[in-house]
Order: sequence, then C-alpha cells, then structure tokens
Amino acid sequence: MQHETPGSGELILIRHAPIAEPGRLCGRTDLPARIAPAPIAALRAALPRPGQLVTSPAQRCRQTSEALWPDIAARPDPLLWEQDFGSQDGLRIADLPDLGPLDGPDLALWTPPGGESFSDLCARVGPALAGYGKAAARIAAPVVLVVHAGVIRAALSQLCAAPHAGLVFEIPTLSVTRLRCGAEGPFSVIEAGRT
Repeated sequence: MQHETPGSGELILIRHAPIAEPGRLCGRTDLPARIAPAPIAALRAALPRPGQLVTSPAQRCRQTSEALWPDIAARPDPLLWEQDFGSQDGLRIADLPDLGPLDGPDLALWTPPGGESFSDLCARVGPALAGYGKAAARIAAPVVLVVHAGVIRAALSQLCAAPHAGLVFEIPTLSVTRLRCGAEGPFSVIEAGRT
C-alpha cells in the first residue's frame, strides 16, 4: 500500500467497527463497537503501520483503533466526530424521515432539527483533513484516521469539489479509503470503501 507518486503520501481513512447495538442512527450517540477478532486481524494484515494514528473521540472509533494497533497511542481529534443529527440522533432507522425525494445538493444542505447538515460537516472537517493530508505528504509512513462514514464521505466530497458528491459513496464498517496527498493536502482517490 505504499504510495507510488514521488513527493506524495497517503491518508488512510478507516470506518470504525460495527456498533454493538445496530439499527440506530448514531452520529454523536456514543455507542460501543462490536469488535470481532477475525475481521480486525484481516484488516491489520492488509494495512501498513501508521506513521500517525488519529481517531474521532467516539468510543467506537477508539475501540477500533486500539484493536487494530494496541501498541500505538492514537490521538483523538474532536473535529472528526460524525455528523450531528440533533434530535434524530439515536433514533431507530425505521423512525427516520424519508429523505429520498431530495436531490444531492438539497440533501447536503438538509439540517436535522438541532443538528448540522452534511455541508456543515464538510466545512468542519475540511481543514483537519487538509492538515492530515499535508502531514502524510511530509512523512515516510501513512497517516491513518479511524473515523465515521460521514467524515470519509466529507473527504471524498472535498476531492470531488462538490459538497454533495461524497453522499453517493457507500462506506461499510471496517472499510478502507485511501487518498493520495501532496503539499496542499489530499488530491486524488486511490480507493474508496474497500472491505
């Protein structure tokens, strides 16, 4: 998985392990992960050792990071929290409103009551992702972020230059998204949502 473009680096984004209580919308709802040893071992074997390891403060991200690399202390970054779904956070998926009629740009701007829109999430995490991408270009080993689907979609939106573009990507749990990075941060997608 080493980068092949001279003067570039890699930012590797890993979505956390499945939550222990599935079937709910979990943005800021801080539920634990369900850590299964076999998928964690397979993922660890397929990844390079991080030069820097960063997580969302959510326990599902921290637990995933600790399971993958128990010997590396990850740094939590509060900017990398999942989208704030406001009063809908923690609801069962069946109880959520149907947003299917919204097109991509409107969906990115839609704000749940008391929460933030996907566009707001992109604005919040954008500077952090750019900073980690710049760091990846400076060091000889990848920068790894253990984060949420929304954060990964925000990174993909940045590279597609449209806030709604990342919403079309499926980001399964324990999937890997790799971005090529240069002096200005991420500039291309190597792969997205690989399991």
